[in-house]
Amino acid sequence: MTLPQDTAVFEKLESEVRMYCRTFPVVFERAKGAELFTEDGRAFLDFFCGAGSLNYGHNNDAIKGRLLDYLASDGVMHGLDMHTVAKRDFLARFNEVVLQPRGLDYKAQFTGPTGTDAVEAALKLVRKATGRTGLVAFTGGYHGMSRGSLAVTGGLRARRAGGVGGGDVTFVPFEDGPLGPFDSVGYLERLLADPSSGTERPAAVIVEPLQMEGGVYPASRGWLRELRAVTEKYGVLLVLDEIQSGCGRTGTFFCFEDAGIVPDVVTVSKSISGYGLPLSLTLFRRELDVWEPGEHTGTFRGNQLAFVAATAACELWQQSGFHTGLAAASERLDRFRAELAELDPALGLRGRGMVLGIDTGRSGGPERAERVQRYAFDHGLIVERCGRYDEVLKVMPPLTIDAARLDRGLAVLRDGLTA
Repeated sequence: MTLPQDTAVFEKLESEVRMYCRTFPVVFERAKGAELFTEDGRAFLDFFCGAGSLNYGHNNDAIKGRLLDYLASDGVMHGLDMHTVAKRDFLARFNEVVLQPRGLDYKAQFTGPTGTDAVEAALKLVRKATGRTGLVAFTGGYHGMSRGSLAVTGGLRARRAGGVGGGDVTFVPFEDGPLGPFDSVGYLERLLADPSSGTERPAAVIVEPLQMEGGVYPASRGWLRELRAVTEKYGVLLVLDEIQSGCGRTGTFFCFEDAGIVPDVVTVSKSISGYGLPLSLTLFRRELDVWEPGEHTGTFRGNQLAFVAATAACELWQQSGFHTGLAAASERLDRFRAELAELDPALGLRGRGMVLGIDTGRSGGPERAERVQRYAFDHGLIVERCGRYDEVLKVMPPLTIDAARLDRGLAVLRDGLTA
């Protein structure tokens, strides 16, 4: 049987809900490192990285080799939450490479395939552990598309599509946003300290240390420290959503570690598997492990192939060459930010490590961002947009990208902004 080589089958059979294929209307066939290749032979540099799921690039050889060996040995493929060699190896290596060096005494819960599963588990856990139901979230925040995650997500479009109202969630302005800086921690403390504020003491505060979908707004070190101090003062748990900002995207494994704080709960997904395989974790202080057996389950919480890949990805963090390359690429992206600031002072330029947000809100608006994105695509570069009105170009090259490809992609963006 000859399979079709056009897009008609997608138009006919796939839901209208599809999104990225409308922005990048080609059929991809294979991928390697920082590049995607279409079935008709075109090559595209990938500064999108599967929305942060491919921090180590496509088909990383070290990780792929482990997967092939595991498949060849007839390793267990589906294990629910049973004990397996693959899960044991991952837990031991993750503890050795990530948790212990950072002084994090966490237990891990495998929650299911995606990041929203980790958030759902975190929200259930903090409510059970505290006996309280209220939550505090931040404007501009994004935590997933299932019902509980949408309730703490700021975007009204996503909330309306899910039929989710405000409920018991109090939203506080983030430290920074399109309307400018805000003393959100001071405002939150005022709510918690005043018995007539109308706000019950919440179970937890949930926050992204770097808002991605909201427009690439990094929380400052001082702000995170102040937030940690206020939540501790009032006995409120602090949940850090590291689903897109974690696994090295900001230069350190977790974005929050730069602030020197220890959250009560951390959600991790996307690049934790290292290969784009579904894997999601909720990490929490061991005294918060108040679950009864079977209180929160999921058919695919034991993705054995993802455990194998994640173990190999952890080992990359033990290699000096990986750290050297990450530091060099981060420094190059930072220099590019300085170049753009000189090129167009009206651009908003925010980021950390290996993510850069190019905000056209005061310099052409969403229309300009769309034109640059289209220019980039036409010149062989995949880049995503984010922000309230899709006015921010979100630049996320692989952490492992070589200097030549990084320079080539940045040159396309520079040309697109001046075209």
